[in-house]
Amino acid sequence: MARYDEIGVGYARGRRTDPRWLAPVESALGPAVSVLDVGSGTGSYEPPGREVVAVEPSAEMIRQRAPEAAPVVRAIAEALPFGTAAFDAALAVLTVHHWADWRRGLAELRRVASRQVVLAYDTALHNDFWLVREYVPEVAALERSRPSAPEIAQFLGAVSVLPLPVPWDFTDGVFPAYWRRPHAYLDPAVRRSCSALAQTAPAAVARGMARLQADLDSGRWREEHAELLELPEWDAGFRLIVA
Repeated sequence: MARYDEIGVGYARGRRTDPRWLAPVESALGPAVSVLDVGSGTGSYEPPGREVVAVEPSAEMIRQRAPEAAPVVRAIAEALPFGTAAFDAALAVLTVHHWADWRRGLAELRRVASRQVVLAYDTALHNDFWLVREYVPEVAALERSRPSAPEIAQFLGAVSVLPLPVPWDFTDGVFPAYWRRPHAYLDPAVRRSCSALAQTAPAAVARGMARLQADLDSGRWREEHAELLELPEWDAGFRLIVA
């Protein structure tokens, strides 16, 4: 709970809903009327037009929720305070990697709803991101400690796994959101909205940002990553899992 009370300040400004991801999330929920949004944060991907109840452990994240957001219960995924089969669907968007016991949390999703929709990412593909490979390799150790999308899909017995590429102008500031806009990572506010950077040693991040600044100033980054500048979207490993 304390983690996002510390690093989640200003999250609502940096992590804004992108309709290009909201649409497939809504589709994945199928005919579900009642939805439990677990690890909901500030409510970025709560589907409109459904009966949504949110679960969020961080008081800071709850504080940033909009007045029109779904009602929220302060709790953790591993111990959901709801009865068995209480909802049509359970939703978890970019949260499983933060859970203390991700298998227990996923088992709870299965207990409270017959349909589970989980947005997660392949940690190996995240670690192949140029920002990790070339500038902050220390992030890789953190990512390797987290559950990866294939593991989550296997545990849930997924019926579908849909890749969600990151558009070049993505509005949700997830860690690889600025893959074609490298200058953004020099902004401390952007970095605070990326848990991978916010949870990495500040000295390592500062060293990497100094190197990135130098490569941007010299033109080296543009020269070595020119192929990215022509892409409208890029696969950073995000996967929408339905079970």
